[in-house]
Amino acid sequence: MMTNAVIDKQRRQFISTSVLVSSCAAVAGSGFLGSVQAQTPSASVNARGVTSTRKNSRRKLGQLEVSSIGLGVQNMARTYQTTIPARPKMIEIIRTAYERGVTFFDTAEAYGPLECERILGEAIEPFRNKVVITSKFGWNIDPQTGERGPGLISRPEHIKRAVEGMLKRLRTDRIDLLYQHRVDPQVPIEDVAGAIKDLRAQGKVLHWGLSEMGLNPLRRAHAELPVTAVQSEYSMLWRGPEKEVLPLCEELGIGFVPWSPLGVGFLTGAIDEMTRFADGDFRKTETRFSPETLANNLALVRLVKAWADRKKTTPARIALAWLLAQKPWIVPIPGTTQMAHLLDNIGATEVIFTADDLQALNAELAGITIQGERLPAAVLAFSGVEAPLR
Repeated sequence: MMTNAVIDKQRRQFISTSVLVSSCAAVAGSGFLGSVQAQTPSASVNARGVTSTRKNSRRKLGQLEVSSIGLGVQNMARTYQTTIPARPKMIEIIRTAYERGVTFFDTAEAYGPLECERILGEAIEPFRNKVVITSKFGWNIDPQTGERGPGLISRPEHIKRAVEGMLKRLRTDRIDLLYQHRVDPQVPIEDVAGAIKDLRAQGKVLHWGLSEMGLNPLRRAHAELPVTAVQSEYSMLWRGPEKEVLPLCEELGIGFVPWSPLGVGFLTGAIDEMTRFADGDFRKTETRFSPETLANNLALVRLVKAWADRKKTTPARIALAWLLAQKPWIVPIPGTTQMAHLLDNIGATEVIFTADDLQALNAELAGITIQGERLPAAVLAFSGVEAPLR
């Protein structure tokens, strides 16, 4: 039986035998983020129907320009498998990402709590003014101690206290993009926007966004203070935002940042029907990964692997390139604590999808029904929450 203790090792072995790993090495010397991808703001379609773009590809979230793929700094204080990564290695990964062209780094006070902000702040200090950093408030976390309380808290005075702590931990004077991590059912979204307005007037926050919000709070928030980006889970494994959230983002001119774009490791091909997750690994609580549903859901992994073989690349790159192809204002933020995974992920911008490729891939995806829930009910209850009227 394969346990999650060897999942990362299996993926690294898979990557090392991939025919495109050599291209990662070539890319490393050029400061390259991506030369070819589907449907980017600067893209053009040639006579063969292949979509391509210039080197160092970038995208816009609203008016905020970032690299086409970002880096999620969530597990650098504690991995899914409950291990504690070596801090110097995490700093090296972040700095290597920057050297390879990544300019978009995502964290939150809840990650650690607080510790991932400290790691990111130390890592980017030498090039702070050349990157875009995000953080998030909203969970009931003491800004000084990191102690967790029950539920959510987005009272304006708390938001301002939280941001002061973030600035110290991130070693910066401003947060480029600040998200409300979850909508607080006790605080009008207009009051939240008002706190952000005050922080913007002080230069401490430049842009703002929401995460896992419902449609009505997003409309209300955007009317009060234009929203730059929203963040929600989105991948081949979970396509929920396609029905309503993505159309609303397109209508309002808001960027979209998928978290868990690799399906918490599922889409890398490193999980099989024998995989079992350790106690403390939250994936153990997700019914989509239970033994009862895993056999069915692995049809998606087989599909991604087939396309990786077809494109002579890796499953992770197929999954990320598919997201990039959906809209030019989508910027995935895969997280990792492994250098090999970082190089694999940022190479997704090399993958070429023709219009026919995308049509065929989407048709195959439509034939797969994922069983099980993406999160436990107690956690899902915090998504799509309505904010009270003022």
